[in-house]
Amino acid sequence: MTTTPVAATPTTPAAVPAPARAGGILAIILVGYFMVILDNSIVITGLPHIRTDLALTAGGLAWVQDAYLLTFGGLLLLGARAGDILGRRRMFVAGLVVFSLASVVVGLAPTGGWLIGARAVQGLGAAVLAPSTLALLTASFPEGPARTRATSAYGAVAGIGASVGLVAGGLLADLVSWRAGFLVNLPIGVVMLVAGLRVLPETPRTPGRFDLPGALLATLGPTALVYGFVRAGAGGWADAGTLAPLAGGFALLGALVAVERRAAQPVMPLTLFASRERAGAYLARLLFIGAMMGFFLFTSQYLQDERGFSALAAGVAYFPMTAVNFVVALAVPRLQRRTSGPALLVAGLTLAVVGTGWLGLVDTGTSYAAGIALPMMLIGAGQGLAFGPLTASGIAGVEPSLAGAASGVVNSVHQLGGALGMSLVLALTSTYAAAMTAGAVLLLAALVAAVLLVLPSARRSSGA
Repeated sequence: MTTTPVAATPTTPAAVPAPARAGGILAIILVGYFMVILDNSIVITGLPHIRTDLALTAGGLAWVQDAYLLTFGGLLLLGARAGDILGRRRMFVAGLVVFSLASVVVGLAPTGGWLIGARAVQGLGAAVLAPSTLALLTASFPEGPARTRATSAYGAVAGIGASVGLVAGGLLADLVSWRAGFLVNLPIGVVMLVAGLRVLPETPRTPGRFDLPGALLATLGPTALVYGFVRAGAGGWADAGTLAPLAGGFALLGALVAVERRAAQPVMPLTLFASRERAGAYLARLLFIGAMMGFFLFTSQYLQDERGFSALAAGVAYFPMTAVNFVVALAVPRLQRRTSGPALLVAGLTLAVVGTGWLGLVDTGTSYAAGIALPMMLIGAGQGLAFGPLTASGIAGVEPSLAGAASGVVNSVHQLGGALGMSLVLALTSTYAAAMTAGAVLLLAALVAAVLLVLPSARRSSGA
């Protein structure tokens, strides 16, 4: 019988697992998170097939992605809190079960309505699963080299999972069916369920209550903003149908801050934002992911609609970026022994700005190799450098009792940033080149946040 190591208590540092057990824990955490991130992007290259198969309108097609991102991002904070109160391994298992079963419904969906609804439930499962992975990582690996390696691998999964999803989605859509990418989650989920129950340590339950008003506001606020952005693309920014949800969205987010300020056990503790490094990392991640989701969506559609690529060819077109991303992400732990994570973050965001801005120069005479693949490789290098340090700065200095909340904020920002950024770029632009330019502006803003907030704060905390 496999023994389970003693888990860290909420008020003490995490116990160091044995090397073999640590490797197993990290593998399960990374595979679980990879499943979640993969399903963010696996639909993108298959969207034309989904549109044809289920006779979806353009608006319905957008909600295939937004339904997942919004329930995922909006309910992440509640999922993280559930891990603190009920135990993180227990919630990892619960989230895995919901996510896997919802994936089957997505894969078998007979209509667009079924698909969008199942994607929303899949997002709910991801909202429980994703924060459990990062919280288990934080609880299992103490501050120092072990956590640096673990968070670097976790950050690499965030970037690589999105790229692999694009390739896999195109491959399956052309050679098998877009449905196959979701149905495969069931056998993987079963294996992960068995392994997780045997290997993952349980964390103690923390007495407390669920902050349902906070969780509801954290979901409804971004949803209203996304609806407003989507509406702006069709009706204009002065349209009442645009202004009302935008105003409502900002009001709901303001109410969220007021509720969390008074809540005895907030789902989003405002103390997490007291650190300039963490606050800067959250802002930079929101902007970065918004630009990257727009890049993935618009590039896939451009390659298929304007360049005549098949879904498979469009997926394979991302391979140079994916390969560079993978190599650079693996090098991050070694690079961090020579320089700081925030310095790598700044370098990564700079490369991403250059690559995305370069894509903004694309025209009908631009070749794929010189004008698309090369800037995509710069973006891949930027992702590889940035994701690990962004994750590490997002949980830097967090007390063990707040590990679940901090992981929830990191993941919530990741998903909501994707929905908000993608919808905003869609509302502001009508061409691929303009969309890439808008993405470069978002990335430039992320770079400014990293330089002004993350970099100096990290230097002060290290005594540099």
